Amino acid sequence: MVTLPPGPLLDSRVNAVIARLEAARRRPSNGGPRGNAANVQDPFAYADYGFSIVPEQGDLIYLLCRALGATRVAEFATSVGMSTLYFAAAVRDNGGGLVIGSEIVPQKAAAARRNLQDAGLADLIDLREGDARETLRDLGGPVDFVLIDGWPGGEAPSLARQVMEMVAPQIRTGGLVMNDNAEADYLSYVRDTASGFRSMSLPLKGATELSVKVG
Repeated sequence: MVTLPPGPLLDSRVNAVIARLEAARRRPSNGGPRGNAANVQDPFAYADYGFSIVPEQGDLIYLLCRALGATRVAEFATSVGMSTLYFAAAVRDNGGGLVIGSEIVPQKAAAARRNLQDAGLADLIDLREGDARETLRDLGGPVDFVLIDGWPGGEAPSLARQVMEMVAPQIRTGGLVMNDNAEADYLSYVRDTASGFRSMSLPLKGATELSVKVG
């Protein structure tokens, strides 16, 4: 079991699941979606691997959600539920709400549900299986925070750009977006002031883009 450094999330049950997922973190021998061009378009090729944010990013998500008083958040993609744990813990600690997840690989969706159940957070999750370009089309109202961390690479427009353009109108003014893979066309979108966002790169996991909706 991995021992996590002290962080803002104090629930021992949630932290135990996060530590277990962190201990199980591994990369495919071929380098994963970024290292194997033949499989970069096929998320099902890595159904047994959970590509997730790292705990430092999760801690930031938790803190920002607490600061926002976030009660409605969404993510692309859920994978095995690492980011979902941080979102759900923050929403619960803010008094309750909803985390809308999206995952196209059934095995990963099932693993995420098990992990969230183990953490005692399953009742806060609406996990939608299928293509996020469909499942996140209607979030049912404004959201406070969105994570864009889906399948990287491929032909432009990237999945990140497509999903971001779709969910952007559903993010409330003052809401936040985090991106994990730094897709070039995604960065071009959020860094264009005409998009209604202001954005910066953070030195987490290589580069993590954090954006706020200002209009």
